[in-house]
Amino acid sequence: MEHVHDYLIIGAGMAADAAAKAIREVDPAADVGLVGDETSAPYQRPPLSKGLWKGDKSLADVDLATAASGASLHLGRRIESLDRLTHVARDDRGDTYRYRRLLLATGATPRRLPFEGGKRLIHYRTLADYQALHGFAQPGAYIAVIGGGFIGCELAASLASLGCKVSLLFPGELLGAGRYPDGLARFLTEYFAHHGVDVRAGAQVTGSNPTDGGVELSLSDGSLLRVEAAVAGIGVTPNVALAEQAGLAVDNGILVDAQLRSSDPDIWAAGDVANFHSVSLDRRMRVEHEDAAVSMGRHAGRAMAGVAAEYVTQPFFYSDLFDLGYEAVGLLDTRLEVVEDWREPNREGVVYYLDGGRVRGVLLWNTWDQVDAARALIAEPGPFDAASLRGRLPRSA
Repeated sequence: MEHVHDYLIIGAGMAADAAAKAIREVDPAADVGLVGDETSAPYQRPPLSKGLWKGDKSLADVDLATAASGASLHLGRRIESLDRLTHVARDDRGDTYRYRRLLLATGATPRRLPFEGGKRLIHYRTLADYQALHGFAQPGAYIAVIGGGFIGCELAASLASLGCKVSLLFPGELLGAGRYPDGLARFLTEYFAHHGVDVRAGAQVTGSNPTDGGVELSLSDGSLLRVEAAVAGIGVTPNVALAEQAGLAVDNGILVDAQLRSSDPDIWAAGDVANFHSVSLDRRMRVEHEDAAVSMGRHAGRAMAGVAAEYVTQPFFYSDLFDLGYEAVGLLDTRLEVVEDWREPNREGVVYYLDGGRVRGVLLWNTWDQVDAARALIAEPGPFDAASLRGRLPRSA
C-alpha cells in the first residue's frame, strides 16, 4: 500500500509530535504522516521515570494527543529504507510512503548489557518498558537498578519511594561524578543511602540468569545478586541506521545545519538523533532530553513548512530525586572551572561551569524560576570569574 503525505515524519516521539503540530500551525491544510515502531501514540517520556511512579500522572495524562492535530499515525511500523531520489520510504510490512519534505526523528536505542536475563531484565526506554517494570515493582519487591546516570538515579529514587527494596549498581565512585562538584556528588551518594537505597559504587554487572520469579546478576566482585527484576539505564545510542542507508551525513547523530536541515535539502532531523551546532556553547552536540526534543521538533516543523530560522535554544533538563530537585542549562562538566554559590551547602544554590571566562553551564540545585536568567548568562560573552558570579542569579528566598 502506498501512503502519500506532504510532510512525512519518521519517528513518533515527542520531537515528532511537536513537529506535526508546528507544521499544522503554519500550514493548516498540510497532510502530515508519522511512522513509528512503537504501538503507542506519541507520549511524554519524562514521566516514565518521574510522575507515573509518584502518582502525579496517569497513562492518559502522558498522551500527547497527536492525532488531534490532524496528522495520520502509522504505528507499529519500522521504516527500513529511504530513497532520497524518489522521495519514498518503505516500512517493514512493505508499505511505501511518498513525501515532499521529511523529518527524521528516529530517537535513540538504549544500550544493552551483553547478556540475557529474560523478561525481568529491562533495558529502560519506552512506555512498554514502564508497564513491564511496574508489574514487578510492587511495594516490598527487590529491584536492581543498573547505571547511576540520569535515568538510573531517577528510577532508583522513584522505586525506593514506592516501597521497593532497591540496589543501585554503577561502576563509578560517586553518583553524578563528572557532572557535579565532588562535594555535591558525595552528598548525593550518601543521600540515596540515607533514603534506603543500597548504593553499590564500583559495581559492574558481568552476567545474568533468569530464575524462577526473578533474575540473578553476577557482579564484578564475584558476588551474586538475586532480585525480582533488574532495570538498566546505561545510556543510549542515536538511531542513525536509516540516515546512513540513505547516504546522509552522520557523525554521532545526523548532522544538521542551523535550520536543522540535514545534508539533503528536503530532509530535517530533530531530537535525540540530531547533531547540531550550539551557538551559545560554540560546539556541536546531541541532547537527549525533553526540552530539546520538543523545541527542536517544533523548530524543524516550522522550517519544513517554510518558516526558516536558526535554532539557538540552549540545552535544558531537570530531575527530581526524592525531595531534591534541580534544573540545568548548558554543559555540566567538572573538567571546566566550577564555581559554587550555595545558600545552604548541597541543599540549595547555584553551580556555574566556566571555560575561558564564559559561562558554559548552570546547575540550579533546588533553586527555581531562574532558567531564563541562566540562559541569558550563558549567552553573555563575559568574562566572568568566581567573584562576579557569586550572587549573580537570585537564589530561592
